[in-house]
Amino acid sequence: MKRKSSSSPEPISRKLAKVGDYCYETPTCMPNGDPIWPAPLSHLSTAREFLKECASSQEKTLIVPDKDADGLSSGVIIHRTLVKLGLNPKHLDVHLVQKGSNIHEEYERKLMLATRPKFVIVLDQGSRKGPPVLDDGEARSLIIDHHLSDEFPENALVVSACHYPPVATTALTTYEICKELHPDIAVECGYLCAIGTHGDLGNTLKWLPPFPDMTETFKKYTKKLINDCVSYINAPRRTGTYDVITAWKALLDAKDPKEIMSNQRLALARQEINEEVERKTHTPPKFSKDGKVAVLNISSQAQVHPVIATRWASHLKAKSLEIVMVANHGYLPGKVNFSCRIARCARGRDPPVNIIESLKAVANLDTTDLVQRLGENFARGHKEASGGIINAAEFEELCLLMKVGEKPDKPEGTKKKVEKSPQKNTLSNYFKKS
Repeated sequence: MKRKSSSSPEPISRKLAKVGDYCYETPTCMPNGDPIWPAPLSHLSTAREFLKECASSQEKTLIVPDKDADGLSSGVIIHRTLVKLGLNPKHLDVHLVQKGSNIHEEYERKLMLATRPKFVIVLDQGSRKGPPVLDDGEARSLIIDHHLSDEFPENALVVSACHYPPVATTALTTYEICKELHPDIAVECGYLCAIGTHGDLGNTLKWLPPFPDMTETFKKYTKKLINDCVSYINAPRRTGTYDVITAWKALLDAKDPKEIMSNQRLALARQEINEEVERKTHTPPKFSKDGKVAVLNISSQAQVHPVIATRWASHLKAKSLEIVMVANHGYLPGKVNFSCRIARCARGRDPPVNIIESLKAVANLDTTDLVQRLGENFARGHKEASGGIINAAEFEELCLLMKVGEKPDKPEGTKKKVEKSPQKNTLSNYFKKS
């Protein structure tokens, strides 16, 4: 089998089947036919009560959003909602996790605890089993998320959209919660919902039911403007300096998307990332022996591996290809940060490609203790977009298990074709003519 692997992505064939819009996924419904979306109504109601109690308490409140457009947008929606409900802004604080870190790391937990909050709202951070968000029995925590998980920190109130298709982003779930708490939120935070949602689901989303009707938002702000804002907000956290605070302040201070686009620090960050993506994106892929995984190895202090994975997944095509993996060996010392995306040519297959299950299946091929050594930061995220942060040695073991770079076995019974000479004027032909 010959695989396509040029030094840069090639345009995908127009003959590929069109992928249905994200909103076409059939929602889970209650007995009366109403969709359970974006999460069970009881969970949404509990979250609203939590936010109302938080605002009325006038106590220290810590918002802990993820670093991307979805997480930061949901954080600003929460911030504005609490202020609308009467919470004095002086009681509001934000905690942004450090480069390559997460809220479960001990040093992050200590930093959050040091602010002495009574209420903690964790947004889009990914969920796993663990101790309470804070080591403070009096602190109450709310988690809003959409990453695939059935386990969460102890004692937390949880609103997770991960089991209720079409799965809403965290910003969208937060918007659905908060717009019922104050009449201004639907109008003033609609563009934030759009930025966060487009940040995770892409710029071709149709916004069909059960997604909310965003007609008025897109009348005021074009989808191009929203998508440009996504690029601006995502850029600082991708830079080597990991300047997430600039993106947070830009979103928090801006009254509309046009103000975001006038931020020069965001513009410079986007330019830096665009240039780095262009430098690193031409790395040729190597394939696993079965042809299902294409692996690209890069080294960059910038978080460009997810962008490059998305780009190659949209263009690279091969009969057996399912997953594109981009591994960044330069983002964190001694670690490999990798991002996986489903190849466009593999979308719509039956059964559907599940990156998390595929990664775990590879790890389980090992007969020693690799699964334990990979730890909790392996195969996190979504079925369609996953990745991890693991030691360089363990990543090499994964590649060996996938047999990356090895040629596929030839099918049994196939004989090597003998190429015929294209030459016509052979000696035998010459003597026949004479």
